[in-house]
Amino acid sequence: MTETILIREEASAKGTERTLAILELLGRFRRGQSSSEIARTLDLPVNTVGRITETMTKRGWLYRREDDRRYVLTNRVADLTRPQVNDKSLVVSSWESLKDLRDRTGETTQLLSMSEGKALILEQCVSDQAIKVSGTVGMRVPCYSCAPGKSILANIPEIELDQFLEKVTLKRFTPRTLATRELLLGDLQKIRECGYGVDEAEGLEGIHCVAAVILDDYHYPIAAVTTIAPAFRLPANRFEEIGEACIETAGNIRDKLFA
Repeated sequence: MTETILIREEASAKGTERTLAILELLGRFRRGQSSSEIARTLDLPVNTVGRITETMTKRGWLYRREDDRRYVLTNRVADLTRPQVNDKSLVVSSWESLKDLRDRTGETTQLLSMSEGKALILEQCVSDQAIKVSGTVGMRVPCYSCAPGKSILANIPEIELDQFLEKVTLKRFTPRTLATRELLLGDLQKIRECGYGVDEAEGLEGIHCVAAVILDDYHYPIAAVTTIAPAFRLPANRFEEIGEACIETAGNIRDKLFA
């Protein structure tokens, strides 16, 4: 009897390990993988991969495209990790305000939080402009090279900021990236003083964004709201205007969360 239980536990553990391996693999390939590709990469029997992916598809973790029969991750993982405040969904509470900010500025607006040391896109409202900038919900970008990430960094406790700086490698993505501790800390102080952060083509050439942080009752950053656009439509002389709009939007979202 004991041996039977041990065998079952070992089989269950192996199945769990294989399932997680498939999730992690597909997380690295946004265009998806076929059953044979998954089996080859993970050195698993095709039949085993078929059983696992079928179950994961039925439970909503995977989607199999009709055109090329490749498996891709659904948004269910992101749904599980989306933050809530006072039993209210941060994304749901932010949606109308994001749309209002989009309509007010004419540019794409996004809601981001800090996850594993990076800025995670939780939601976005895409611009109606012919030429526009947008991301992918669930995508992570370096905190130190984007306005929402820097806005969050500027408001976390000093001890957490020190820990972040100890772990992160400040890479230069463009000539404007704040790739030294001194430059980054100087910019974070500016954000604290004016209330909004700016990314002047620090992460990607030709793209500017402005952001403001959403704080909880203890003045801890929950997330940040940002407006992102091509640099030619969001020049430096619009930063203050857009910054004030982001601050107002962040305040509206906070009011909904803590009402």
